[in-house]
Amino acid sequence: MQRLEQYEIEQRLSTLENWTGDTNAICREVVFTDFKEAMAKMVQIGMIAEKMNHHPEWTNIYNKLSIKLSTHDAGGVTSLDFQLAEKIEAAL
Repeated sequence: MQRLEQYEIEQRLSTLENWTGDTNAICREVVFTDFKEAMAKMVQIGMIAEKMNHHPEWTNIYNKLSIKLSTHDAGGVTSLDFQLAEKIEAAL
């Protein structure tokens, strides 16, 4: 997997609402109704990530989920991060 250049990341981010990023990572924050809803989505996203063998860096505080995607082996953002981001968006 090859690390994407900044212009490639910006181009791909233009198709994903609510995502930001640079060559290090792409990020998204989601606010849910409550903790229960946040946890249910985390489990759903976790299953997607496991199936792809590509796992997010994330934090959860009550109803807020912060997601950070990066391909550590490549040292930054790759197309795999965008594939997972698109699946996350579909799940949300």
